Amino acid sequence: MPNTNFVNWPNFAQIKEMFKEHFVMDQREDGVVTVRMHVNDGPFIWSMELHDAIGKMWRMLGTDRSTEMIIFTGTGDVWVTDFEKESWLPEGNDTVNTRYDHMFVDGRRMLIAQIQDVEVPTLGVLSGSGGHTELALCCDLAIAADDITILDPHMLVGNVPGDGIHSCFFQLMPYRQAVWYLLTGDKMTAEQALQFGLVSELVPRERLMDRAYEIADILMAQNRFTRRLATQVMRRGWKQRIVDDLDMTFGTECFGMYCDSHEHSNMQSMNDYIGIKPDYKGNVALPADVDVEAIAKRAREAN
Repeated sequence: MPNTNFVNWPNFAQIKEMFKEHFVMDQREDGVVTVRMHVNDGPFIWSMELHDAIGKMWRMLGTDRSTEMIIFTGTGDVWVTDFEKESWLPEGNDTVNTRYDHMFVDGRRMLIAQIQDVEVPTLGVLSGSGGHTELALCCDLAIAADDITILDPHMLVGNVPGDGIHSCFFQLMPYRQAVWYLLTGDKMTAEQALQFGLVSELVPRERLMDRAYEIADILMAQNRFTRRLATQVMRRGWKQRIVDDLDMTFGTECFGMYCDSHEHSNMQSMNDYIGIKPDYKGNVALPADVDVEAIAKRAREAN
């Protein structure tokens, strides 16, 4: 009789329940899992809690042995365009801990877990307009709705684009185009995203998830071990790029934020810039009694 037992890992039902505030998860009988970001079943809003959850989700779901493929997408026609400002108040109220635990650690783990800790093929379905598109584009395969506008907003809000979006653009796009969109915050049409190699297909919105499942069927027709092992071969370039530069560049972005004291609670929405009006089901505003200038002052004083 063995001296020890296998450590229990949460099963899919438990993982689904654990992350339900951030992701709607469904699993087909063949192990294909769809993960849809949301806030109250509406377009998702960039929060500190989501920032923490993404890396944990990839690690737990990506090593769950009932998972055979992950399709990652959003809700509606919005990707990341706005911040849940109240969620980010600890950047000013608990500056030191937030900068390490929630910015440097969680921020890096989002991509590290997605690239390094997932054993199965991933398909990013870029369903909405906005930034932080690396969440979909760093998947092994990526498609997009044909009506979206994407951008990297870091420079527009005074931040260094070093938290992984640069890794994505440099890995996939021609260098000159990558530098242009990273340094200018210029908007990119869906057609340009296809032209520059960020996605492999543009799909009419009404057929987007149907096409995602068609691609899943192609992969799931392959032998399980071949499919999983081939994925790791495909991902070697991503793994090396993450190892080579993410820690340094994310640290550079954080250093820039702290030098100039940029808190998410004070950052502008991208909705007007892109020209969309999301139907949010959650709050994006600060409470009326919050003194934004006092928060920024505390953060500056902590530098």
